[in-house]
Amino acid sequence: MIFSIVLLVLLTLSVVWNVASLIGSLGLGESPRYTHSYGPRIEEAVVSREAHAVDKIAVVPVNGVIVGQAAEEGAFVSAELIKAELRRAAEDDDVKAVILKVDSPGGEVLASDEIYRAIADFQKKRNGKPVVASMGGLAASGGYYVSSPCRWIVAHDLTITGSIGVIMHSWNYRGLMDKVGVRPEVYKSGRFKDMMSGEREPDQVTPQEREMLQALIDETFGRFKAVVAEGRNWARQKNGGAGAALNPDWASYADGRVLSGTEAFKLGFVDQLGSFDDAVERARKIAGISSATVVQYQQRYDLSDLFHLFGKTDSRVLRVDLGLDAPKLRAGMLYFLSPTFLH
Repeated sequence: MIFSIVLLVLLTLSVVWNVASLIGSLGLGESPRYTHSYGPRIEEAVVSREAHAVDKIAVVPVNGVIVGQAAEEGAFVSAELIKAELRRAAEDDDVKAVILKVDSPGGEVLASDEIYRAIADFQKKRNGKPVVASMGGLAASGGYYVSSPCRWIVAHDLTITGSIGVIMHSWNYRGLMDKVGVRPEVYKSGRFKDMMSGEREPDQVTPQEREMLQALIDETFGRFKAVVAEGRNWARQKNGGAGAALNPDWASYADGRVLSGTEAFKLGFVDQLGSFDDAVERARKIAGISSATVVQYQQRYDLSDLFHLFGKTDSRVLRVDLGLDAPKLRAGMLYFLSPTFLH
């Protein structure tokens, strides 16, 4: 009986919530009307409000490891969510600029590139709104990749950034298998089908395989450097020559090393040293507005998500506690990532 009463109350609240959302989406309430309803549900929260301000600056946070799809646990940010937030900013006529608030060690190559393309397209649309990157404590590798197309980049003196490069990670556990008396039986369609398999003897990896993998990494690395050069040059041109220019020798620092905000500024990777408030001021200046309400986008959950949890079952997974949080890298995946910061 108690369970039935609780369930009835939750259903009632869910109906009320959905009706209120419908009224808002139709423009009958105070909420603005937005045409896109697919993807993650986004809501805005006021960060700061200036008196009589009509215009808005939207903050899109990039916190954690960048992945393609939303993760269920851990410090991750999905490209799907970032793109949904940019769509929300594009649809809201009151939003005049966006601040990409980055605190990330990077992540998956494809997910990082999806965010990069979304930001570049967002700014190049008709009446495109500027995006200003505000780097927090960490904006390395993929964290810098997604910042590079922004109209202006602001970093703190002590921000850890750079780490321009690509990594592919795998484990070889054949030695452990031999110790416990387990030997693999492999049937494959081609000689390279089990490339990077952790079951193979290390001396079975041929020079040709290593060359193929290195060529793949070099190609992706070339893409990273091209994105940096294109983004920084486009921003400088768009800003009428204002902002930092890339140092002629900048590519020699794109070797995976990390840089402080001060070093990145000297090399032209960022335009300005400052805080989040400085990024807000810069966004206001580029957008040509005198005052603004700063809002932050975040994913919205409602009671339907709670009911979705009831349908989940526990997966039969054996977890071994090694006393540390290992970097969550999937074997065979390419990453723009500084794995040192994941420990």
